[in-house]
Amino acid sequence: MKTSGELKLEAKQMLQGRWKDAVLMNLIPTLIGIAIAAIIIIPLVTIIGGIALLNPDAVDNVANNIQSGNGDISWTAQLGNQGSGIISGLITTLFVSGMSWTFLDIYRGKRVDINPLNDVFRAFKSPFLVGVLCIYLLSTIFIGLWSLLLIIPGIVKSYSYSQANFIYYDILEGTGQKPGYLECITTSRRLMDGFKGQLFWLDLSFIGWHILALLTCGIGYLWLNPYIYATKAAFYNNLPNEADTF
Repeated sequence: MKTSGELKLEAKQMLQGRWKDAVLMNLIPTLIGIAIAAIIIIPLVTIIGGIALLNPDAVDNVANNIQSGNGDISWTAQLGNQGSGIISGLITTLFVSGMSWTFLDIYRGKRVDINPLNDVFRAFKSPFLVGVLCIYLLSTIFIGLWSLLLIIPGIVKSYSYSQANFIYYDILEGTGQKPGYLECITTSRRLMDGFKGQLFWLDLSFIGWHILALLTCGIGYLWLNPYIYATKAAFYNNLPNEADTF
């Protein structure tokens, strides 16, 4: 396996001459997120603000019930938060998968150009959608169960299952046959045996870039995210015995 520095260098080589399209590809989900916030969150906040002006005591009572963990309001709020988190995570996974697969194809020389509008929605199309959905839900359940023991086992398992979507894409593209969802997760676990620590340190190596991106009020992520996705694609492709695992 190559070092983090070597993987990052390969990612930069992939992005050379493609930065504009990569940023545009990453911009699309960002704009969609902003649009959703404008359509749903902002009106909701406005409504709550109006209620607060008309009846401040009612809003205080709801807030106190949620904070105290009492009653149906607290249970409904917690359930809603968990549900929204799962949906948000799924949508993010779909976008990230499409972009990551694009960089994997570029890395392998299967394509040259990035088509921002088409590539970012790759995982939303058949037959990829159901696979990514099922792998995400199964992985979330497994990681959640491991996290019931301690936080660290959950984190370890998240790294174990991190290559499942790449594997699903590889098998489907290579054979035309849909692989089993549990098979992809299990193969990822075997593939990552001995390499979870390296992927963890690879993630840590981006901390400085994350800080810089945050200092730009998040605008820097338009460039940072493609860099990370390209590096992760290079990491997957450099895992030893990758081809023999399928």
